[in-house]
Amino acid sequence: MSADYVVNGSVAVITLNNPPVNGLGLATRTAAVDGLRRALADDAVAAIVILGAGKAFSGGADIKEFNSPKALAEPSLHTLIRVVEESNKPTIAAIHAVCMGGGLELALGCNYRVVLPGAQIALPEVKLGLLPGAGGTQRLPRVVGLELALNMIVSGTPVLSENLAGTALFDAVFAPGADLLGCAVAFAGKVAAIRPLPKVRERQVDYPNHEAFLQFTRNTVKAMSGPFPAPLECVDTVAASLTHRFDDGLAFERERFLHLIQTPQSKSLRHAFFAERLASKVPDVPVDTPTRAIRQAAIIGAGTMGGGIAMNFVNAGIPVILLETKQEALDKGIATIRRNYDNTMKKGKLTQEKFDQRIGLISGTLSYDDIAQADIVVEAVFEDMGVKETVFRQLDAVMKPGAILASNTSTLDVDRIAGFTSRPQDVIGTHFFSPANVMKLLEIVRGKATGKDVLATTLALSKKLQKTGVVSGVCDGFIGNRMIEQYSRQAGFLLEEGCLPEQVDKAVEQFGFAMGPFRMGDLAGNDIGWYIRKRRYVEKPEIVYSKTADLLCEMGRFGQKSGAGWYDYKAGERKPHANAGVNAMIVQHSLDIGVERRTISDQEIVERLVYALVNEGARILDEGIAMRASDIDMVYLTGYGFPLARGGPMFYADTVGLFNVLMAMEKYAKGRHGDAWAPAPLLVRLAAEGKGLNG
Repeated sequence: MSADYVVNGSVAVITLNNPPVNGLGLATRTAAVDGLRRALADDAVAAIVILGAGKAFSGGADIKEFNSPKALAEPSLHTLIRVVEESNKPTIAAIHAVCMGGGLELALGCNYRVVLPGAQIALPEVKLGLLPGAGGTQRLPRVVGLELALNMIVSGTPVLSENLAGTALFDAVFAPGADLLGCAVAFAGKVAAIRPLPKVRERQVDYPNHEAFLQFTRNTVKAMSGPFPAPLECVDTVAASLTHRFDDGLAFERERFLHLIQTPQSKSLRHAFFAERLASKVPDVPVDTPTRAIRQAAIIGAGTMGGGIAMNFVNAGIPVILLETKQEALDKGIATIRRNYDNTMKKGKLTQEKFDQRIGLISGTLSYDDIAQADIVVEAVFEDMGVKETVFRQLDAVMKPGAILASNTSTLDVDRIAGFTSRPQDVIGTHFFSPANVMKLLEIVRGKATGKDVLATTLALSKKLQKTGVVSGVCDGFIGNRMIEQYSRQAGFLLEEGCLPEQVDKAVEQFGFAMGPFRMGDLAGNDIGWYIRKRRYVEKPEIVYSKTADLLCEMGRFGQKSGAGWYDYKAGERKPHANAGVNAMIVQHSLDIGVERRTISDQEIVERLVYALVNEGARILDEGIAMRASDIDMVYLTGYGFPLARGGPMFYADTVGLFNVLMAMEKYAKGRHGDAWAPAPLLVRLAAEGKGLNG
């Protein structure tokens, strides 16, 4: 049973009981309907209270049943709500903590709703590319009004229950800390004899001149929703609450819901939703693995990356000691952190109290001895193995037993770094993405000796730091940078064959990327890639790269930090401006290497860049560097600006079809540098079996 039934005097109490948020799965729906029928058949019962066990009334659909036949099996959520709404005895939803999605739709089907303060009320379906599909778009406007209902449904943002106290959504808002069950039963006793029973469906939505308001809303939402159709569909469906009879509006809502659930955008959003939750699950690390306490952190290096990492810790309330080799560098790093917080405060996003609290959690030192008692130390120094060796040998000498030694390396061998210590089980890679205080991705690199408790602790820490932690095995570049190298190689070849930076960037950005490869290079710093390529030329001379990026760096054009990269940048601006000299250099380089430039379509640009990611991702998956294809998608959605509406490179490849991906790769293999298109064995195997990368 996923719902409990008891009778309290003349009031039947049905308690939804499906931890952690009482998702309305099939078992819960069945038990709730059984409880309702039992109450309706009992002459001693005068009223029915529905509430949730534990930490929620109901979070809505049971995500464990999402995309499965159980989600639509009878009794469906529609059936449950209909039984509630057609009850000849008053039904009262007693709400606390969380009432979202189908949970709110169930409450709206009741005759009355009572609530404790602090409950989060929402219809968040739009965040999955959907709209409320069980009457939410028709009932919510009838109790909170058109404007507020539209804001809640189009944004999906939770609203605190006390902020809705003045609406018809709630019939009573109890005092903080009140006994919800006792108050709800008492309320039920007061309304038990009142007839006729109030029904939300019988209320009217009244909004003068609604046509003009709705058109204005459509224009605004269309401009803001980008490639996602759901927000605009929400507006049209809510509008039906004004223009249609209730049952007709309900039918229209159902029709639009079924349409949206088949759109690629909704499929992509739902994939990302589950991929994010799956990323923290490691098959050989049980959920009950003991974790180490992280009460204090230390950061080696107070530069841009080290400062950003420090901000993550103090934002989570964890004190940080910044270590630098020179006082000037330390002072500059702390001043930069202070300036970042000061700017946030000026924007009204941080209070003076929070500012003082966070700054108070940061201290600095020039001595390794001062960080010896930290529970975790994150090294954020220059990406050079010799520098890393010096740091980790020193850390091994001074850090207390049990301290986690983490490296922010983006490409280097974590196993080799661990070998510089006498405690490789305590060493792990924590690759933060720049700017570290903003970017959501944390690539967690598990070495061959990394302890399971260290991995479990780091995964838990990623959540505390509000990051999406994705586990990678050890290889050159891990998941993200190993794949981006192939993407960048193709971008360079495109320049040699006929493109200019602005054409490549425009094509990729129209596909949906946050920015194209050349704008990305200018933002990250072209000298970083130059340094890595120089290492590659020695370590892997068989890999061919375009020399255009090297020539750019030889011109001193390192990107935004130098005011000039692939593009020019004006002081105080990030807008790129094409540079005639750079474009001339690119054309001349094609001439120098004997390549006849040609017209290249945007389709070819996108396919070559994206399929280069897919092919390398398939190798990473086959080698076990990534545990699952969806982990690779999370890396690219949260760290590299891959379009959310397309679900990540691996999910996108499944959408296109692996057979079609291989056909395109075969075509490009006939061009220059065809060896770059040798297909990953996993792609070939899955395509032959008619399967996808995500199963």
